[in-house]
Amino acid sequence: MAPRLAPLSSWPWEWAGTHKYFLYAPLVSQLLFAYYRGENFLHIVHFHILLLSFSRCCLYEVWHFLSRSYLIAKHRRIQDDLVNLEQVDREFDWDNYVILQALFCFAIQAWAPNATSGLPLMNWKGFLLVAAIHMGPCEFLYYYAHRACHTIPLLYGSYHSIHHASTRTEPSTAGTGSFLEHFLLSMLMFLPLAATMAFGMSSVGVIYLYILGFDFMRFMVHSNLEIVPLRPFELFPFLRLLLITPSYHSLHHDSGVCNFCLFMPLYDYLGGTLNTTPFKTHERIRKEGREELVADSVFLPHAVDFVSALHMGMIGRTFASYPRRSTRWFTLPFLPLVMLGSIIGWFWIKPYVVLHYTLHGITQQTWGIPTYGFQYLIPSLHKYLNKFIEEAILEADRIGVKVITLGALNKNEAMNGGGLLFVEKHKNLKVRVCHGNTLTTAALLHELADDVKEVFLTGSTSKIGKAIALYLCRKHVKVLMLTASEERYQAVVKEASNDCKKYLVRATKYEAGQNTKTWIIGKWAGYHAQQRAPTGTHFHQFTLPPIIHYRRDCTYHDSVGIRLPDKFVQGVNSCEHTMPRYVVHACHAGGLIHALEGWQHHEVGPVDVDKLDVVWEAAMKHGFTLA
Repeated sequence: MAPRLAPLSSWPWEWAGTHKYFLYAPLVSQLLFAYYRGENFLHIVHFHILLLSFSRCCLYEVWHFLSRSYLIAKHRRIQDDLVNLEQVDREFDWDNYVILQALFCFAIQAWAPNATSGLPLMNWKGFLLVAAIHMGPCEFLYYYAHRACHTIPLLYGSYHSIHHASTRTEPSTAGTGSFLEHFLLSMLMFLPLAATMAFGMSSVGVIYLYILGFDFMRFMVHSNLEIVPLRPFELFPFLRLLLITPSYHSLHHDSGVCNFCLFMPLYDYLGGTLNTTPFKTHERIRKEGREELVADSVFLPHAVDFVSALHMGMIGRTFASYPRRSTRWFTLPFLPLVMLGSIIGWFWIKPYVVLHYTLHGITQQTWGIPTYGFQYLIPSLHKYLNKFIEEAILEADRIGVKVITLGALNKNEAMNGGGLLFVEKHKNLKVRVCHGNTLTTAALLHELADDVKEVFLTGSTSKIGKAIALYLCRKHVKVLMLTASEERYQAVVKEASNDCKKYLVRATKYEAGQNTKTWIIGKWAGYHAQQRAPTGTHFHQFTLPPIIHYRRDCTYHDSVGIRLPDKFVQGVNSCEHTMPRYVVHACHAGGLIHALEGWQHHEVGPVDVDKLDVVWEAAMKHGFTLA
């Protein structure tokens, strides 16, 4: 934030956090009181203030989605710099100015209640007056005020520097600034509207058009997307001085010494601060497009449930920047839209880029596919799910991705043999298919205490469970393998060396672990199962979703997580579902290790016990740690 010692640099409600939205309470109470008196909603000024505030936030969400949408940005992006979590936090309060202007309008209504009463729907003369005053006094005053904020060190350091802390802008950058800056900007915005009121030319339509149009332009120029069509500028070259483009303002954020105008480069031309390089940038991007950035490594997960579909940086910017702990109330109204989208997506499923970051010189992307956890539990759908996964693998192979890692149930053993199905079907794949379970297994084993002598293992004949059992028995650790199948148990024992077989003991009931304080959960364990564990038990798990923490006298390790070496990561701006910041699921990290090491083998099918230590040492070498 801006230095607090500078007068009016901090926002008055900065201390309130998310409770700042209670500042809308007077507006809501006045609206309800007027409605109780029998007034029509459409004639209540407070209703329009609230509706306009809501509309501005919706407009921001649209621009944010476009800005973060890789489908658009891959060819229309201006800068290649990536957005980090630090920028997300810094721009958390982007909507402070919306609250400020709502309160400003509320104060005007209280001071001059007749100023906005009985306004017509539209007055085109008022629209022309607003345009004239904006293009004249407003643009003029903004240009010189903005220029002063850059040329006077005290103003820049005390007030304007927070806005320029982000060279790679997002729509939220538009609303990030000091209180004094936005107070003065609000005065400028009010100037054309005040003129229409003074001359009796005001209307509801003019107010909505001007305020939403103002926001539209500011969000657009901070979007890092060059989406303004080139044709109008080719037909009418003088438009270059009348209409700003995102490339034009992007250079201002990059250099800080030119292109100070609000929306009209004419004032930069008149003031001698016009840099025409963005004109060529605009033309090049619109004609040729930017070259698509091909990832070295791709992680391919799916949605867990409908709410998790909203926990993405391109949709819930702040929501996704923190681990998902529960279903938040503000996500509930959007669930019908998500459900509708899931139905549509089932007939037109394409992977979409959820996250894009770099680490140690390689580019990593997360491709989401719009499928949900419950669908993988329906055997009749496995054929279709495999088809979607296969198409994603072939697309990665086509564009030149080196490693694609199957996340969560996309590597379901019963569905595709942990990815083996795709490798056997497509013998000539250049992309390496990876399930990442080798690192998952290695990480879980390193969670265990060094002096552990006995473990109780559920899901013991699964891919990961089997590898855990075989590895631990080599270390002479007794493994109580809970399984109902003697045949599957014997298959695991058969793979152990003769001197280690005695450490693998079959268990058929949870009671067998009542004296063992290390439980490894690979299959869902409910309340009654957990009650069989002794006091002080450490629950480690590789099951999805993680088990519920029923025991307060025990400790729980949820899904195996690996912390990225955050000093070398650029572009991580959201959390991976329930994982903390800069922590990813171990299988995700496993694919990264595969790419960093340049391994040429596919990591599919059973977990190779002999490679557990190799993969773990490679992870440590690159700076990964247990979360």
